[in-house]
Amino acid sequence: MARLERFAEFRVPAHGVDDVLARMRTLGDDWPPRDGVAVFNRVYLSVTEEVARRVRLGAFPDLRTASTLAVRFAERYLAAVDAASDGRRTPACWRPLFQYRRHPGVRPLQFALAGINAHIGHDLALALIDSCRALGCEPADLEDEFDRVGDALVTLEERIREELMPGPDLLQVGDPLTHLAGSWSLERARDGAWASARALWALRELPGVAEEFGERLDGAVGLVGRILLTPLPD
Repeated sequence: MARLERFAEFRVPAHGVDDVLARMRTLGDDWPPRDGVAVFNRVYLSVTEEVARRVRLGAFPDLRTASTLAVRFAERYLAAVDAASDGRRTPACWRPLFQYRRHPGVRPLQFALAGINAHIGHDLALALIDSCRALGCEPADLEDEFDRVGDALVTLEERIREELMPGPDLLQVGDPLTHLAGSWSLERARDGAWASARALWALRELPGVAEEFGERLDGAVGLVGRILLTPLPD
């Protein structure tokens, strides 16, 4: 699959969950708190910590599979950070967040949602393919672990919105931030990632078609991210 192989340049070596957690904590120390990527990093760090906690508690029947998926997933984000830091081109899904990370008119909740959109809408599908290759299996074999990792993400979505949404009233329909936040759903993005992964796996013997599919997925997720980062008035 030409497109998936090309994305390999953004990958970092595979390590364990503790290694990617340590890397995210280091990144958090290097960026100003208001930086848009730092905002997402804090959110994603809490998600990965929760997944790691569930792994340690035995919440996943197959620990090796769950850990592989969690690590391959995190590597996609860390590789995008490395690419941006080195001045290399990031996937289109991540470009809006890196471009607008210091924009004063973008709120913390928008940064968090834009990062989650890129990571779930695009990276999760490719991480599932990465995991299938590493484990020598097919997407259907990882469905339970995929769902359990996804459940950890969904349970944190409400808390993220509550922590980052300013003001006591989250139901102000006329507020632009409320409108933007309500227009995106992590659960729908996760469902889309599963469908995209299955499609990419089915197309693995058709590299040209897979490449086009991957490009369109990347671009579409990037467009949603750009909309989520629309600067808002104070």
